[in-house]
Amino acid sequence: MDPVIARIRKELKNSADPATRKTFQRFFKEEIQYYGVKVPTVSKIARKYWKEIKVRDKKEIFSLCEELFRSNYCEEAFIVSSWAHLLATRYEKKDLPVFRHWIDSYITNWATCDSFCNHTMGSFIEKYPEYLDELKHWTQSNNRWMRRAAAVSLIIPAKQGKYLDTALEIADLLLTDRDDMVRKGYGWLLKEASRKHRKEVFDYVLRNKKSMPRTALRYAIELMPEDLREEAMKKNW
Repeated sequence: MDPVIARIRKELKNSADPATRKTFQRFFKEEIQYYGVKVPTVSKIARKYWKEIKVRDKKEIFSLCEELFRSNYCEEAFIVSSWAHLLATRYEKKDLPVFRHWIDSYITNWATCDSFCNHTMGSFIEKYPEYLDELKHWTQSNNRWMRRAAAVSLIIPAKQGKYLDTALEIADLLLTDRDDMVRKGYGWLLKEASRKHRKEVFDYVLRNKKSMPRTALRYAIELMPEDLREEAMKKNW
């Protein structure tokens, strides 16, 4: 084990908050592993050790990330997300298989999925938009977190008004997905896209409301005016 990993784990154990530890699990349906450290504290620890490792070769940093991911502790996955995003200026196209592998192998809940995909995958796609189609392929995965990743990787770009066509295509591909976490993921993507493209997202919801699960629909229209929300929620089937 790299000495940095050992020190991080010791600091996480020492930073565990009894109240956080008591309530952490209730945010998840699946059983998770966690120290019970508050998110701001985890972020502080990530930044502290980033100053130490940032001079290392990227391949070596990726190796540290993988070692943290393998523990399956939420807080260690959050540190990976922080470090991977801080590497954004050093991303290369060849990093995509690494990121895909991490999501497919180590992501086991919505929090680690979102923290990694919102920032790392979002930044990667913005740097290399020619890989937008990669996200569409993920919608066909047997892994629920890969399918959620297909949507939530575009959350931040969508909030800025980017990649609307791809966001709608991903929603199409996930439209009738049976998994609640996937439904919430693409509903969230539509919600963020509606910030800059309200009409297009509203029209999409109306076209698809007969087959769109209510969970996804409610997420998608959350930011819209009350009259549009009411129209979208009307039962006409």
